[in-house]
Amino acid sequence: MRSCLLLLLLFLFRLSYADDVSRDDDSPKTPGCSNNFELVKVKNWVDGVEKKSVVGLSARFGAVLPSNAIEALRLPAVMANPPDCCAQSTSKVSNSIALAERGECAFTAKAEVAELGGASGLLVINDKEDLYKMVCTENDTSLNIKIPVVMIPKSAGDAIKSFLAKGKVELLLYSPKRPVVDFSEIFLWMMAVGTILCATLWEDYIACEPSDERYNELTRKDLPSAAAANKDDSETLDISAKGAVVFVISASVFLVLLYFFMSSWFIWVLIVLFCIGGTEGMHICIVTLILRLRRNCGQKTINLPLIGEVTILSTVVLLFCIVFAIIWAANQSASFAWIGQDVLGICLMITVLQMARLPNIKVAAVLLCCAFVYDIFWVFISPLIFHESVMIAVARGDNSGGAAIPMLLRIPRFFDPWGGYDMIGFGDILFPGLLVSFSYRYDRSSKKGILNGYFLWLLLGYGFGLFLTYLGLYLMDGHGQPALLYLVPCTLGVIVILGWRRGELRDLWDYDRKNPSTDVSAIA
Repeated sequence: MRSCLLLLLLFLFRLSYADDVSRDDDSPKTPGCSNNFELVKVKNWVDGVEKKSVVGLSARFGAVLPSNAIEALRLPAVMANPPDCCAQSTSKVSNSIALAERGECAFTAKAEVAELGGASGLLVINDKEDLYKMVCTENDTSLNIKIPVVMIPKSAGDAIKSFLAKGKVELLLYSPKRPVVDFSEIFLWMMAVGTILCATLWEDYIACEPSDERYNELTRKDLPSAAAANKDDSETLDISAKGAVVFVISASVFLVLLYFFMSSWFIWVLIVLFCIGGTEGMHICIVTLILRLRRNCGQKTINLPLIGEVTILSTVVLLFCIVFAIIWAANQSASFAWIGQDVLGICLMITVLQMARLPNIKVAAVLLCCAFVYDIFWVFISPLIFHESVMIAVARGDNSGGAAIPMLLRIPRFFDPWGGYDMIGFGDILFPGLLVSFSYRYDRSSKKGILNGYFLWLLLGYGFGLFLTYLGLYLMDGHGQPALLYLVPCTLGVIVILGWRRGELRDLWDYDRKNPSTDVSAIA
């Protein structure tokens, strides 16, 4: 049962996307409008009482907004008349921020009308997908709009219009800058590297015994020791080269099906699977840690119907983990939900890295190279076929009513004025993590030290590859990056180069060949 769950979760891990997603615009830039689109915060007050801020987008022409709210002017809001501001306004808009509906005329025409009327800014309520019209055209080289022009969503604009009907509305426009590096990125890097490190060293430094108490699950105590040992062996899966290829091909097919048929109910299926896997992983980790500190805690047992004799510790911890997962699932939209998701996810990945393993570098090369091509194709090449990145669309939940796939670690941007989350998919931890775990097993069996082994260098390579991923995000102005594009060369490339230089590449390539392994493709 657990093996089937592991394979299903591995199949779904690669659906989650590692990095932030944003869109770029390649519209023409002319000397009269050189500034880029910028996010704008619109603070508003009704009769002196502050309401919830609105987020808008600045045009590529007009005045540049201050980055600090202290430097911005707090001005009264006035509804333009006519409402679309396509002709000279009959209402008094001088020394105020004009509020206008989208209408049919160009944004530049609206801005000129508002500026001629003496307005200090223009807020356009947009109900169309025409962002490209907020740029200058080839005929606008002499354009010299001196007031800021900001577009806001229809829902936000309707709220401000309702405020105008109730009393005096004042607006303040500013565009705070994102920090170059947010501490959340450092924490996420530490979480990813720490998960691989903890999972690799778990059995030797945390687990009490590598035998029948290895997973500490709800199992009958009357099982013969030989049967228990065979059960543990069956729970360790050696991934085969054939299984790796089948896995990536199946993941690609499933990704396309998700792209065309994904809905909110299917996301809830994934959430339930994540809760089941996370509950079991959390149960294993907690029981193992308790037994590490107090081994005698696992001696007392009780008899349960249909299950038989089980430990009290395991039963109590399992109930706690089930409640934890249910509370997280019921509060996914809460500000603290990321904590529960990360706890469940880290425990699940530690358990998966204990249960699945790469037998040698040959299988690792097949798996990671296939995943490398998979990431690049579905992020960078799929837009040529589907007119958008399939991986990014699925990760954002574009076709699921905004619901998000839970198979990722995330952490809020604590010091970013725009908020949001930094994220990394489970697959971008698990696939390189399998190789790092293999390097540790190889070092132990070959009795290698820290410096002349492979484990330390692969762990450093993974950390450096993750750093390159975020550097790529920064240099590419926030465009979504396939993390395995950087992680595979920094892990698989490192062990291949080191093995070649040390004359051990052939041994790494055929390592564990004589040991029988479970073919994942056969099980799948």
